[in-house]
Amino acid sequence: MILLAHRGLWKVKDEQNTLEAYRAAFARGYGVELDVRDAGGALVISHDLPTGPCLSFQAVLDLHADFPPGPVIAINIKADGLTSRLAEMLHLRPSTPYFCFDMSVPDALHYVRAGLCAFTRHSEYEADPSFYREAHGIWLDRFVDPWVDPAEIVSQLRRGKKVAVVSPELHRKPHTLAWSLWREALRASDLPAALIDQHLMLCTDFPDEAHAFFNQDRAGDQ
Repeated sequence: MILLAHRGLWKVKDEQNTLEAYRAAFARGYGVELDVRDAGGALVISHDLPTGPCLSFQAVLDLHADFPPGPVIAINIKADGLTSRLAEMLHLRPSTPYFCFDMSVPDALHYVRAGLCAFTRHSEYEADPSFYREAHGIWLDRFVDPWVDPAEIVSQLRRGKKVAVVSPELHRKPHTLAWSLWREALRASDLPAALIDQHLMLCTDFPDEAHAFFNQDRAGDQ
């Protein structure tokens, strides 16, 4: 399983979306999830409309290059119309593993046509994921339910999709039981370990804890 450190590796919220948080995540081999929008003519890291200086997306890409072959960058798109600038930046770094997600549906089609790696999403509010056939993967999230159904994770992997799962703590819900249920479902499936390692991602505020939890399971099976 690939771990995506939500807004970097941090201990207190003031450390989120800082270059130091992303450096710490990359140094441990974790991927990251970050929010990208445009401000002042540049692509910046910011969940909300920025009211002050923001870290540039270019700075994160430059940092990422210091950690070859490089963990995954999950790019949460927070504004329409970014396709051409992102394509230009990402096509210059063909070895950078990334995917874009959360675009509006009309905007997502531009990402597909530009040859960018785009994920669709599934939640209570997207029961029928848009552009599913063209999507490289699927972002599984739950806003009302306590967690993503383990059977949904296994099903999407069987269909050949890359899968990124949102851990419940991102919505201020307990995560421990969800992790246990997901682990048991993966263990009970006949999915190859290599497929899970390469195609399944977990976006979490607690990547260190997740690393210990899921690796402990693997050690116990050996």
